Amino acid sequence: MTDAWAIDVDRDDIAKAALVAAPAPPLAPGQLRVALDSYAMTANNITYAVFGKPSGLFGADKDGGDQGYWDFFAERGEPGRLPVWGFATVTESAADGIAAGDRFYGYYPMASAAVLTAGKAGPGGFTDATPRRTTLPPIYNHYQRIETLEGYRTADHDYWPVFRPLFLTGWLIADQFEDEGDYGAEQILIASASSKTAIGLGFSLARRQGQRPQTIGLTSQAHVEALAAQAIYDRVIAYDDIATLDAGVRSAFVDMAGNGAVTHAVHSHFKDHLKASIIVGKSHWDADAGAAALPGPERQGFFAPGRSQKRIAGWGGAAFGQKVAEAWLAFMEVAPRLARIDRRRGGDAALGAYRDMLAGRADPKAGIVVEP
Repeated sequence: MTDAWAIDVDRDDIAKAALVAAPAPPLAPGQLRVALDSYAMTANNITYAVFGKPSGLFGADKDGGDQGYWDFFAERGEPGRLPVWGFATVTESAADGIAAGDRFYGYYPMASAAVLTAGKAGPGGFTDATPRRTTLPPIYNHYQRIETLEGYRTADHDYWPVFRPLFLTGWLIADQFEDEGDYGAEQILIASASSKTAIGLGFSLARRQGQRPQTIGLTSQAHVEALAAQAIYDRVIAYDDIATLDAGVRSAFVDMAGNGAVTHAVHSHFKDHLKASIIVGKSHWDADAGAAALPGPERQGFFAPGRSQKRIAGWGGAAFGQKVAEAWLAFMEVAPRLARIDRRRGGDAALGAYRDMLAGRADPKAGIVVEP
């Protein structure tokens, strides 16, 4: 398919996805059309699909109803359009302050093109003012000009959509742990430790000055040796070896994938010595979360937009941006050895990338970048 395309996802069954033609509608005043240059396909996107329908994450919209990730790029009753992070170039503009050729980093639908509505346009970018998006978290609605991205370097271009949102989530989790006194834990167990969010968390914890808990990456047996060699965590063990850990050590658990069996194993082993159990994503979309009747603490969700908004309110946007940029540039010194770029081109390849990620076939040591 050579013309404009999009990928429609069944809101009730995310395994059903189809490549469809996407004719270009005329622009209304204030709108702009962009062509996507590149975007990343990661496990994070599967989490977006899992929580596509209203799930209590975002709170009420202007009509008092709940919202989900499908609300960013599709009206209710339409097939879902999966959000992705990437770069795009303006091809047509009816918005003041934005011209054809301008390039932006931000949140786009899984498609070759998109129509956005510019609000608060300025030298640094704009905020999408599409009515259904105005009650959704601001962090997803801001589009930044490439020239003003703090911490951006051309050499890191492909790693921005692959790692930046996930690294930021990991960094924010590490920030919350420090803010909460590590929940009293002496060690932090991080499941799906080869995932990009987990690596961001492990890296951020390792950079902390002063005393901190030991980090233990949990992964499948096949990935233990390679992950340990990356030296992101203090230790790396297989899921099957959780029972070999000292059950009397005060511990915290961060679950990146919603894997019920691993969650049950950790809670059952540490019981009351488990001081916090945090679930971040749900890339294991078809797995039982295993939340019922677990010993130990009640599980708590982590929501990156909420945490970032708290820090921006407390520190100010400029200080928040500087702290993230400093951490990001340090991470970019090691990112190329952690993941190679797996480039996919065109609509059929984009659909294949989504299916690979959904089925768990994607190589965790690769970052999939789709060029529509």
